[in-house]
Amino acid sequence: MMSATTQTVRDQQRIPHAVRRHWLPALVLLPFALLMFLFQLAPLVWVLVGSFQTSEGWGIDNYQEILSSPFYLQAFSNSLSISGIASLAGLIIGTLGAAALRHSGERIKRLLLAFVTMTSNFSGVPLAFAFIIILGINGAITLLLKSWGWIDGFNLYSGAGLILIYIYFQIPLAILLLYPAFDALQDEWPQAAALLGASKRQYVWHVALPVLTPALLGTLIILFANAVGAYASAYALTTGNFNLVTIRVASLVSGDIFLEPNLAAALAVILLVLLGVVTAANQWLLKKSYINKGNKHA
Repeated sequence: MMSATTQTVRDQQRIPHAVRRHWLPALVLLPFALLMFLFQLAPLVWVLVGSFQTSEGWGIDNYQEILSSPFYLQAFSNSLSISGIASLAGLIIGTLGAAALRHSGERIKRLLLAFVTMTSNFSGVPLAFAFIIILGINGAITLLLKSWGWIDGFNLYSGAGLILIYIYFQIPLAILLLYPAFDALQDEWPQAAALLGASKRQYVWHVALPVLTPALLGTLIILFANAVGAYASAYALTTGNFNLVTIRVASLVSGDIFLEPNLAAALAVILLVLLGVVTAANQWLLKKSYINKGNKHA
């Protein structure tokens, strides 16, 4: 009888401990969950619901207007093309930078990482202002290159200028994302490949690149999403005169010409769907690469 009573007391003592063990982490995560709901989920639901609202009730009129308007289609074309070019260029330069960083000395590596981290935070209006001073119509470097006859007709406030400024803030982000991935490459692999008769090009193509492919694809998606969603730099550089989706959304919400928040919501939803398709394609490519690796090892 005493043993049964003792066991009951022990079970009752374990219950509060189990409750604390499960509920304490939940309470710690509660502020984060609340912020996530208020600033991520709730706005997303509002955008989805608002995109189907019109002045006459509910419908898909906002989507029909966007998909039938050459002006809005041009905004999507400009955003996707500029973001795609800038992301690819940033990925290539960032990959070379991460590879060079890995083979640097520890002291130089720390200095370069600190510089890259600082540069990655230099974006938005200050970055646009810096580019205007340096590469604007009367910029210091622009006047110097024109005097040497190296450039003619370059316009910073065009699509080419936006690509240039996008590439600038994509490179540090690409380096920071790719640098840890290069740790997966063992120092002995190039020597082993050379002993087996492989050239440096063959080592990069058949060994290093397959190992880095998941990181490269994932980084490309992050860079693309970062570029598509950029607003402050593009607006400050072009004062809203270049047709991009983010600028169109901001103008519809702020009412520069006319106030159309529901149309802006539809634009945002379409952009979200496009990014979702790109992300899904990336996941499919990653899965396919893993399957191919498994078949090769088998």
